[in-house]
Amino acid sequence: MAIAKVIELNASSKASMEDAVKSGLKKCAESVKNIKGAWVNEVKVVTDNDGNVTEWRVNMRVSFVVE
Repeated sequence: MAIAKVIELNASSKASMEDAVKSGLKKCAESVKNIKGAWVNEVKVVTDNDGNVTEWRVNMRVSFVVE
């Protein structure tokens, strides 16, 4: 029998939404093993005064198998 847990985390990147997800998962993997997937719940951007995106932020749920 396998048990899975889900945690929620936030990550950001100045490059892209994809980079925010990848960097968040990489950092999470430093302390969480057996990551099986992630769901991006929310995407937010920070802009400058001209409306240009300066930072991407994601909120995601990460699932992993507990040993």
